[in-house]
Amino acid sequence: MEPTHPTEELFDVVNEADEVIDVLPRSVVHARKLCHRAVHVLVFNSEGELLIHQRSAQKDEEPLTWNSSCSGHVSAGEDYDLAARRELQEELGLDTPIEMIGQLSASPKLAYEHTRVYRTVTDQPPVFDPGEIAQGCYRTLPEIMADVAARPSVYSQPFRTILAWYQEEYLNKPSLKI
Repeated sequence: MEPTHPTEELFDVVNEADEVIDVLPRSVVHARKLCHRAVHVLVFNSEGELLIHQRSAQKDEEPLTWNSSCSGHVSAGEDYDLAARRELQEELGLDTPIEMIGQLSASPKLAYEHTRVYRTVTDQPPVFDPGEIAQGCYRTLPEIMADVAARPSVYSQPFRTILAWYQEEYLNKPSLKI
């Protein structure tokens, strides 16, 4: 068995239907590429710009790539909504209302994570957690999408997948636009 740290975070291992089938340490789940759960929160300002951040150099997966405003794993026994609010507070120091806008099924492009996507709109300045985030900035969606097309490798694969979903599915619903 893979070595684990005594205080290592535990994840719910889930099946294709997002039903819990086991609970295992993070390192085991990642090493075996088992399906688990994650959240991404898209933080927009009142100008409609999206906050993106560069993952810290200490991250074990895709360090220094650009990612959604904040993201993280859902801990064992935790629900998606609580995880999204927790990640927003931990990574950005924000406590704003969030709304769930969709769920994507686990796949290699999403790091084997069933992913719920949330959004919020705020002009509160984020306070970046340096253990998680190297830097961040607000950019327009067209700017981000053009940069992703020109330089995909500087963006995390899960973020590219979520951004493509957001562009295709979410932005095409007029009643849901910011």
